[in-house]
Amino acid sequence: MTHFPIVTEKLESQSRNQMIEITQYIERHISVNRVEHGFVIVYVPHTTAAITINENADKDVKHDLLQKLEKLVPAAESFYRHQEGNSDSHLKCSLVGSSVTVLVENGKLVLGTWQGVQFCEFDGPRTRNFIVKIVAFSLSGSV
Repeated sequence: MTHFPIVTEKLESQSRNQMIEITQYIERHISVNRVEHGFVIVYVPHTTAAITINENADKDVKHDLLQKLEKLVPAAESFYRHQEGNSDSHLKCSLVGSSVTVLVENGKLVLGTWQGVQFCEFDGPRTRNFIVKIVAFSLSGSV
């Protein structure tokens, strides 16, 4: 098993709620490190941003997901106490999650035909980070 150092990637969100496709960043790290078999963990070190795997072809899916999250978790509620005014962002982050794990097989991410890794911004626009950690396996029998 080979552990590669974590890599931090930066991105710029353009709106308060947004989903940004980041699959290509992860694929680049798999390629540059010549990883054939293993897995990659993608982690978001923010409390108002998240990461998920979902549709990467039809932009309407991103729209629909963001609209549903907005209905489920509105920006303002009478019981919110958080002084920064972004309680909804924290709640959305907790619902979606802060990391995903994707398998790597034959040098490719194991994703469905329409799947991609999505960075979810819930308190933008901002400069954000996400972290990529690759673990590779040798199939030669040695560990």
